[in-house]
Amino acid sequence: MNIQTFVQGAAIVFWIITVGLIILGVMRSSQGKRLPTAKVLIPSLVVASLFLTILSAGLVFLEPQERGIVISPYVSQGYRTTVLDSGLHWIIPGETVRRYSIARQTYTMSIAADEGQHAGDDSVAARTADGQEIFVDASVIYAINPDRVVDVHIAWQDRYTEELVRPQVRGIIRNVISQYSVEEVVSTKRFELLSEITETLRQKLDDNGLVLIDFVLRNITFTPEYAYSIEQKQIAEQQALQAQFVVEQKKQEAEQARQIAQGQADAAVIQAKGTAEARIIEAKAAAEARIIEAKAEAEALRLVADVLKNNPELLQYQYITKLAPGIRVILLPSDAPFILPPEVVTTP
Repeated sequence: MNIQTFVQGAAIVFWIITVGLIILGVMRSSQGKRLPTAKVLIPSLVVASLFLTILSAGLVFLEPQERGIVISPYVSQGYRTTVLDSGLHWIIPGETVRRYSIARQTYTMSIAADEGQHAGDDSVAARTADGQEIFVDASVIYAINPDRVVDVHIAWQDRYTEELVRPQVRGIIRNVISQYSVEEVVSTKRFELLSEITETLRQKLDDNGLVLIDFVLRNITFTPEYAYSIEQKQIAEQQALQAQFVVEQKKQEAEQARQIAQGQADAAVIQAKGTAEARIIEAKAAAEARIIEAKAEAEALRLVADVLKNNPELLQYQYITKLAPGIRVILLPSDAPFILPPEVVTTP
C-alpha cells in the first residue's frame, strides 16, 4: 500500500465518521438530547476530511516502470513540460496525470492464430525482387524513450503500437524484401536483409520517440507451389550429392586397386631384377671359374709342350704305355708316317 492509497482511505474513513456523528447528533436532537462534543467534534472532522480529500486528490504515485504527463488546465498548452518520474508526487487539484510505461514491449505478427496481437494469420506478405510471394513472421521489441515521453503523448498518446509500430514494421519489411531475390532472402543474404530492416526500423521509431530494442525475424514461409519446388530441388540436390559420393567412392576403389596392382607389378619387377642380377652374378662367377680353368689348362699344355720339346721320346713312351698289353701288330695306312721307328716293331 502506497501513501496515496493510505491518504485516500483515511479521507473516506473520516467522512464516514463525520457523517455518522452528524446522523447521531440529529437523532439525539429529535429526542431532546444533546451530543456534548458535537459542536466541536463534527466541524473538526469535516475540516480533517476535507483536508485529506484535497491531499489525496493531489497525490500521485508512479511505479518504477512508469512516467507521467501532468494534464493541467492552469497552463496555456494544457500540460506541464516536466515529466513525472517514478515515486510519489503532488499535483494541484484539478490536474490529472497521464501514465506511460517505459518498460519493454513486444509486438508480434505471426501466421499462427494464437501467437500475435491480432487473431488469425497476421504474418507480413511480401514479394521478392524475382516475383515470389513470401510470408514473414516477426517480433519487435521496443520501449518509449524516457526522455521523450512528452513527444509520444503529443503525437500518439496510447495509439503508438497500432498506429506507429505495426504499420512501420510491415511497410519496412515489404520494402526491404522487394530488393532481394527469394534465394537471397532465404540463404545467401538473410543477415544483410535482417540488418537493413533493423536499422531502418530503428531510425523510424527514434524519430517518433521510441527505442528499438530488437527486431526478430521469426520465420519465412512460401506459397505451397514454391515450397513444393524447393522440396523437389532439395531432393534433386541430395540425389546429386549421393551420386557424386558414389562416383568418388568408385574412384577411391579404383585408385586403391590401381595402387595394389602397381605394388604387385613393382614387386614383380624387383623380384625379376633380383633374379636377373643373381643369374648375372652366377654367370660372371662361372665365366671367371672357366677362365681360371682355361688358364690352368693352357698353362698345363704349355708345360707339357715344353717337356715334349726337350724330350720327344716321352711322347712315344706315353703312347706305348697307353696301348693294350695284348697288342702285337699295328697296321698303319700306307701313307701314314711311322710313329715308332721300324726297329722297335718286332714279331714274336
